[in-house]
Amino acid sequence: MATPQENLLDWLRDAHAMEQQAEKMLKAQSERLEHYPELKARIDQHIQETLGQQNLINECLSRLGGSSSTIKDMTGKLMAFGQAVGGSMMSDEVVKGAMAGYVFENVEVATYTVLIAAAEAAGDTQTKTACEQILPQEEAMAKWLLEHLPEITKAFVARSDDPNLEAKK
Repeated sequence: MATPQENLLDWLRDAHAMEQQAEKMLKAQSERLEHYPELKARIDQHIQETLGQQNLINECLSRLGGSSSTIKDMTGKLMAFGQAVGGSMMSDEVVKGAMAGYVFENVEVATYTVLIAAAEAAGDTQTKTACEQILPQEEAMAKWLLEHLPEITKAFVARSDDPNLEAKK
């Protein structure tokens, strides 16, 4: 059996690894985007949000006497690297990347929803507040991606149909 505090600490480590993965994934995607400036700008904005989220999670971990998990962090970064390499090999990289981003953002939304409830159960108002700060950023990014998927898709299809344009990235 684990106490509410132990569960919270474990899930904060998971969140830390998830944010490490998000940073690597977003940076790889941003570096490759050339023909979709609005998507690139929104990803770059979310990279800055992600760095702030990492700081908030680190503060929570430190305050609770814990630290991040090197194994979880490395696994997350390795997964992000695999996603970046795999994505770069697809002819429709930008569309698949936007779809994957939307899915990932929803995993983050679920994670912070769980962390808020866990912090409340553990009586940790500071962690709850930190996660309540992060959650709307993740929700906003997921919403932005969902709303822009049709536009990204149409831009890709139009570029793909033109032999003089590159559509992939």
